[in-house]
Amino acid sequence: MTAVTLSPHQLATLQQQHRDLPTADNSTGHRTPPLSTNRSVSTQHLGRTDVQPSGMEDSAWAMENRQRNPSDKSDQKKWVGKGPRGGQQHLHFDLGDRSNMHSSLRARESNSSSSTSDNQSEQLPNQALSEQRNARPKTSSDSSRTAAPSPYLVATSRQDSDGEAIPHADTNGYGRPKKQLLRATSDLGPRGQSPTRPGPTKEDHHWHLRHGWEDQYNSNEYLSTLTSTFYMYYTDKRHETGGIPKDDTYPLQEWRMRDRLKTVSAALAICLNIGVDPPDVVKTNPTAKLECWIDPMTPTTAAPKVMEQIGKKLQEQYETLSIRTRYKQYLDPSVDETKKFCISLRRNAKDERILFHYNGHGVPLPTPSGEMWVFNKNYTQYIPISLYDVQSWLISPCLYVFDCSHAGNIIHNFDRFIEKHENENLEARQRDPNAQLQSYTDNILLAACGRTESLPTNPDLPADLFTCCLTTPIEIALRFFVLQNPLPSNITTKDLKKVPGRLQERRTPLGELNWIFTAITDTIAWNLLPRTLFKKLFRQDLMVAALFRNFLLSERIMRAHHCHPVSSPQLPETHNHPLWQSWDLAIEMVLAQLPAMLSSQEGGGHYEYQHSTFFSEQLTAFEVYLSQGAVEQKAPDQLPIVLQVLLSQVHRLRALILLSKFLDLGPWAVNLALSIGIFPYVLKLLQSAAQELKPVMVFIWARILAVDPSCQTDLLKDNGYQYFVGILNPASGIPVGNASEHRAMCAFIVAMFCKDFHQGQVVCLSPELLDGCLKHLDDTENPLLRHWSCLCISMLWVDYNDAKWAGIRSKAYETLCRMALDPVPEVRAAMLHALTNFLGIPDLTDQVARAEEWIATSVMVMTADGSSMVRNELLVFLSTFVKRYENKFVVAAYEHMLEEREALRHPQLDNISGNRTSGGLTAKRISQGKQHQASAHGVSTETMFASIWKHLFIMTVDPHPEIAANADVIVDYVHNTLLQSPLGSLAQPVIDDMIRLSRRPAPLNLPKADAATNSTEPSTSPAPQTGTKHQGYLSLGMKRTASVAASLKNIAFGAQIGTDSRPPSPQRNMPTKSLHNQNRLSGPPRARTPAEWTRPPEGNDQTTTAIAYHQAKMPFSRGFKVRDSRKIPVLPMRSRFFEWSTEYFREPQMKPNEPEEPGSADYNQRLWRRVRNEKVLATTQPLKGLAGGSRWDTGTGFFNNGSQPIKMCFHQFEDHLVATDDRDSICIWDWRRQARLSRFSNGNPKGSKINETRFINEDDQALLMTGSSDGVIKIFRNYDSEKRVELISAFRALTDLIPSNKNAGLVFDWQQGQGKVLVAGDVKVIKIWNAASEICTNDIPARSGSCVTSLTSDQVAGNVFVAGFGDGAVRVYDQRLKPVNAMVRVWKDHKQWITNVHMQRGGLRELVSGSRNGEIKLWDIRMGAPLRTIRATKDTLRSLSVHEHAPVFATGSEKHKINVFNVNGAFLNSIEPYSSFLQHNRSNPISTTAFHPHRMMLACSALHDNHINLFTCEDRRRDALDG
Repeated sequence: MTAVTLSPHQLATLQQQHRDLPTADNSTGHRTPPLSTNRSVSTQHLGRTDVQPSGMEDSAWAMENRQRNPSDKSDQKKWVGKGPRGGQQHLHFDLGDRSNMHSSLRARESNSSSSTSDNQSEQLPNQALSEQRNARPKTSSDSSRTAAPSPYLVATSRQDSDGEAIPHADTNGYGRPKKQLLRATSDLGPRGQSPTRPGPTKEDHHWHLRHGWEDQYNSNEYLSTLTSTFYMYYTDKRHETGGIPKDDTYPLQEWRMRDRLKTVSAALAICLNIGVDPPDVVKTNPTAKLECWIDPMTPTTAAPKVMEQIGKKLQEQYETLSIRTRYKQYLDPSVDETKKFCISLRRNAKDERILFHYNGHGVPLPTPSGEMWVFNKNYTQYIPISLYDVQSWLISPCLYVFDCSHAGNIIHNFDRFIEKHENENLEARQRDPNAQLQSYTDNILLAACGRTESLPTNPDLPADLFTCCLTTPIEIALRFFVLQNPLPSNITTKDLKKVPGRLQERRTPLGELNWIFTAITDTIAWNLLPRTLFKKLFRQDLMVAALFRNFLLSERIMRAHHCHPVSSPQLPETHNHPLWQSWDLAIEMVLAQLPAMLSSQEGGGHYEYQHSTFFSEQLTAFEVYLSQGAVEQKAPDQLPIVLQVLLSQVHRLRALILLSKFLDLGPWAVNLALSIGIFPYVLKLLQSAAQELKPVMVFIWARILAVDPSCQTDLLKDNGYQYFVGILNPASGIPVGNASEHRAMCAFIVAMFCKDFHQGQVVCLSPELLDGCLKHLDDTENPLLRHWSCLCISMLWVDYNDAKWAGIRSKAYETLCRMALDPVPEVRAAMLHALTNFLGIPDLTDQVARAEEWIATSVMVMTADGSSMVRNELLVFLSTFVKRYENKFVVAAYEHMLEEREALRHPQLDNISGNRTSGGLTAKRISQGKQHQASAHGVSTETMFASIWKHLFIMTVDPHPEIAANADVIVDYVHNTLLQSPLGSLAQPVIDDMIRLSRRPAPLNLPKADAATNSTEPSTSPAPQTGTKHQGYLSLGMKRTASVAASLKNIAFGAQIGTDSRPPSPQRNMPTKSLHNQNRLSGPPRARTPAEWTRPPEGNDQTTTAIAYHQAKMPFSRGFKVRDSRKIPVLPMRSRFFEWSTEYFREPQMKPNEPEEPGSADYNQRLWRRVRNEKVLATTQPLKGLAGGSRWDTGTGFFNNGSQPIKMCFHQFEDHLVATDDRDSICIWDWRRQARLSRFSNGNPKGSKINETRFINEDDQALLMTGSSDGVIKIFRNYDSEKRVELISAFRALTDLIPSNKNAGLVFDWQQGQGKVLVAGDVKVIKIWNAASEICTNDIPARSGSCVTSLTSDQVAGNVFVAGFGDGAVRVYDQRLKPVNAMVRVWKDHKQWITNVHMQRGGLRELVSGSRNGEIKLWDIRMGAPLRTIRATKDTLRSLSVHEHAPVFATGSEKHKINVFNVNGAFLNSIEPYSSFLQHNRSNPISTTAFHPHRMMLACSALHDNHINLFTCEDRRRDALDG
């Protein structure tokens, strides 16, 4: 459902207009009573303050459409509203149901209607009006909402035809005293009086609306409901996806370091030869001297000792990067020593990485061919070493660091020698395929400068500047900042050594700088490097990561001194990244406090170090990024910094909250966070006992497991799963307001932990977990918790018998079965998922069998569930159950065949009983007092297995194609097994008999009541998927019916798709006259009443649709795939519900939906539609008052529908007109352009037709709802496009249609404000289907022996509805009362079939009924008699249409005439629909009429004519169409 909120500006505008604008009755200047302004509005506004048309009327237009019943939707709202998301969209501008909507200007419409009356009545002053209003009685409201008053006046206590009492006049339907209303005449109020009636009294003038409902619009409490949320239905995720998981899920990136390496050994080769400069090096004077921060030219220390100090210091510097690496110093090595230690390093390191550090400051420059220099043993010569030899000794993987001038030569030649090695390996492989070869490719190189560059010689810098950058980055960075700082400062390079703290302590100045440096360099690399390269260099090896972080600093520092460090793999330029400015700021903040800190150390008083604001500022920047929505899925620059912040307790909670918001953006964000290395941190935090971290940790882990379930083993280590099991316990505390939602996430985490992970199931199996999940099933406030508690139990039971036995001991299955009528379809489906996994304990004891059979019996009620997702999950359960008890179902199938064969042998007995279920299964077969011997003594007779088998047959003709196809699989599997079983030899003769009997012609003496069964019952009809429904394996391309005989006939003969497999109906072969005579004799006649009076006017019509009827394409649901009939069916079927449910945690829940984002395409489209809708209302409202006195004979449209139009319906705001024909086709027309937009099939069986069509969610993107005579309701999206039209939902709203010669089929009325479908027809009850929960919430007894022919309801409060019956009765019901007492009024003034009864959504809320004898009556539900009776025609009344807001109605007669009247009974004009010049037939009856809800437009069509005519008021009012 989608929710829309009314803007406060609109409410204020409406109030002001209601107070200030005069009514349309300019002759009297009457003004409407002011609306009270004493109400608070707390809604958000879109930002528009000028979109409300100044001409808007209807003071209660929003109330008329936005009223809903919170008791029905509160649970649904919480289910879909996890954060601002979940299938619900709060549109902060007015998008109400203006079908309902815009009764806008209730007062103005009332006075517009009064312009058609002969006499104008004077209105009472406001004070008197208020007194009269206060004197009127009010009914009590629902416990959860403010309801509209619904008074009912009855003169005396009466009883209806069934002998049930009607509430007495002194009660209001709730047993409390009620004052009689003082309305003596029936035609008073705004329309004035009739010339034949007494004049109005002074106290009658205040009546504006019928039925006493003007109190709704004058009650402050009731008007406050205008701010309630308006829902749009059938727009949830289950409808968008059809319950099918997405195929294009975000691919999981490999973030774990499967090939993680360690640098286990390091060779530090230092070639200085102190005191002797190499011949090709020219040094400046002064020059750089320091090596590892040691001056080698110290006069007091001998050269060997200095070399040892330098070597030791270099090792210490490297140990700050990796303490576990084994270091070996090689000081001024010779060629032999170099070869020896290289070979030794590789032998000890095995396959791990080796670090080779080469300092060549005391030897000649590397040669252009890639040779580097060492010494001979006597240090008398420089000996070159080929890079090829070094590679041969060290092999790979290796990490090389070259600190010397012209180091780029080494890098330049390195790959050339590697290629040479690889060629040698290839040749060796060719000589000996089994030869052991060495790899040389995995190498990383760092060089101090390019091929022709020399190292800096600045005396303020160390000679080994590159090495210092790599090993002591903080110290060299401080020195570089001081040397480069253009501002005067008292800080010298000597003071830099006095910065307090240690690198490992983050709360000290030096440690904080090191922490910031790590974050900055990580972030620079993350932003500039490709992900794979970043992962290799910065996450694979600690030593490599540290050196490359420091290498970024070296690039910045050495570039300032005209050196360009080189690396392999090559990195992009990083020296000018903006984050280096943040690094300079961090250094400057430390150095600014250095004098004070030094003074404090020297006893100058206490000084408290002011920590850097770097991390808090970066978190703020990250928060800004999140607030922008990450539209392009661009990786945030600050993500590595957030990772570093998790190390700090000060910022940890804020960082985790921001991280959770980032992960909420979707799987791409989770992948980024995992690739940056977030997982070890959040895994470690599971050991924390901090209460404040629990909610955010639960959220983060839910998002991680939704994307990557492979974290199960990590949770098993150190018992990390216990963190979530503990929170899931109902007795545990969690410091968050929405604890239930976080427990739902914990249930999801535990479910993912157990999924396909037996060790996880074992450690989670505990009474506490199972009992906790069962207790959460009673949480009525949070359906998500109930949903995932069921799935958590389900995952615990999958293939784990110990857990299933625990479920038996705790009777968990009984608790789950109680969820069969849960108001949330997802919860019901999750319950079935759990029960499916409960089946299958290998040890099938009596206790297990009883439990499983009890479960199967309990869930069979769900075969009538309105949600296709639930029914599909039920089929998965039944497939598992059938597979488990396969032999019993084979017997049940065989005995069912026997039963059906006997039914075919004695069809008269079956027809006499007249008691067939909706699936075509005979419930009773009685033959003149003797019980019929079909299979009464069979093994499966009256067993649960036989009942389930018959329900499966019913589901093979399910209106939803996917459900029918899946049921086919189960039935085909059992039939296939039966034919291959020992019973196959017995079943084959039965099949032959059934095929032979089904070929036998049908008897001709059947009453039409039975013939009607063939056209109304789904039992004897082909599958609703006629012509397009995919068939089962055994059917061999035939369509399934719910009759075994028809199915087996299809097996044998393989008839083509689209043919009717049932015997021909007798009415197809009998002469028309004979049928007509039979019609008169069939059915129970009423005393002294002609039988025709209680039959539909179209009952004797002959179908005239052309023989060349083109079957339209039937839309399927999204994701539906046609089953391959060549594949043998396999059970059990696999459920995809768990995967579909998991997607919830991959979708953003915190950010607004796309339609709520200002500037988005959806938002702009909805804003445009809103303005368009208001413009339509503003332009049509002034014409409604004039419509009651104008002629409706101006033709404005004429087009050929292509088939006989039977029902038509206008969209309120789009230029759409839907027309259905006498079969199953639906045509959508653009009436303005007179162009057909689409044509598709409703898929109802042959012999049935579409009885009703309605648009729902008309304020936004409307859906099309259809109801057919086989009892099925269907909802379509994209109905205006043949290519994109899809089936959203389909369910059998009436499951027990009663065969009747007085056939009404199915009639329904849609209540947008309540989200309910009122369904009735050839049944004894009126069913109330809740669109939010998709279940039948109420069965209200019709209290009549006749069928319901028409339904209408109050579209504002939605509590009262009215039904017309085939015997002429009109009954009023109130949903707020108990079903047995819901009927509050019955009128029996009509004596014939009620053609239509309709209550206006706007205007005076007129209630108009018409019977087939041409009588039209206007009612007030408080009155026991009609307000007015109008004789519309002397012929048979074929159609009656009432304008929703204008005071006019139109009738279509048997004589090809349409008469238009106003509600005062004044005849306006007569119309004859035009067909064509050559085919115009003025004797054809009118088949259908329809008013546009707002425009002054009337559509009509005649029988035996495919054309649709559009008429409007006089030409001067055609400008209403141009709006």
